[in-house]
Amino acid sequence: MDTLRGRAETLKLARLLDVEPQRLAFLEELPTDDVRLFRESAVAALFDEDPALLDRIAGVTKILPAAVAAGIAQKALGPRLAAALAGRLEPARAADIIDKLPVDFTARCCHHVDPRRIAGIMGRLDDDIVVRIALVLAERGDHLTMGRFVGHLRDSALKSILPQLTETTLLRTGFVIDHPERLGHIVELLDDQRISAVIEAAADHDLWPEAIAVASMAAGEQRARIASLTAAQPEVRLDSLIRATAGQDLWESLLPIVSLLSEDELRAVAALPALRDPAVLGGLVHGVVATGLWGDFLPLVRVLPPSARRVVAGVAGALDDAGLDALARGVDKEDLWDLVLPLIELMSDAARERVLALRAFQERPSG
Repeated sequence: MDTLRGRAETLKLARLLDVEPQRLAFLEELPTDDVRLFRESAVAALFDEDPALLDRIAGVTKILPAAVAAGIAQKALGPRLAAALAGRLEPARAADIIDKLPVDFTARCCHHVDPRRIAGIMGRLDDDIVVRIALVLAERGDHLTMGRFVGHLRDSALKSILPQLTETTLLRTGFVIDHPERLGHIVELLDDQRISAVIEAAADHDLWPEAIAVASMAAGEQRARIASLTAAQPEVRLDSLIRATAGQDLWESLLPIVSLLSEDELRAVAALPALRDPAVLGGLVHGVVATGLWGDFLPLVRVLPPSARRVVAGVAGALDDAGLDALARGVDKEDLWDLVLPLIELMSDAARERVLALRAFQERPSG
């Protein structure tokens, strides 16, 4: 799901550099891992600047009572410098001072804190403080800052926070989470009714890209669970998902999720009006050619209505030589001939001859 990961990384970097995301939109065309590494380098450059000064302030802070240090942080330093200072203190000492600060001020500091220091500090804060900070951030719509912190929260805090967040907040925060490996566990803490409500919110608020990204990051059993609950949604919502995917060319992210559906669920998706639209089907075929996701795509083709299968066959048969070769090599690599042969039968005579002439087709295993 590089397209969606690229968007999220660009948003995070824009926040870090305090610029409008549109100014960095060109980065979405670069490899996502490269952008992430650049962001991590930028963190080091920004937060390691003039550490000696911060260390001197931290040294003075250590000898003051926590309440006094908190008062100085609030009245003399402000959120940005206070956050930088917290990154130079021992986590336990930073937690003691945070305990004495107003939650609203601490929430403003969270925007500026060194991401590398979050885990140590969060692990020493009481759940009550963590919950109150999270709710202030949610009220402000500061999903990027929430995304930095949520991966470090204990289950005890998460269980108090999650029921109090709106479905759109869950989607927007999950989209920019800094530790996606934790997302599956967070989804596990939500019951089916809540996940269904989140899916409904994705449809109602044009947040399908965020929902797809969250489902993709919630790997394994939780991804399959999200897929199944999505397939159970009313046709109008599912149709909006397909059209949003087509409009933003997100097939690379959606198809691996669709492939997790049961046969009956897959048939329900295949019957959607959007998947009878030649423009949608054409974009889908070209998306699969570009990504090589034939193993995820062909089982869906097999259960499409006959008219839709003919459209897919026509688009596939009209591919240029490079596209047809990519199709044949992808099918051969995953041994998907049984799924693709019925599609070839629906092609025009000229297209079928081109496919039959391909080396990969001629060398396929017989029977």
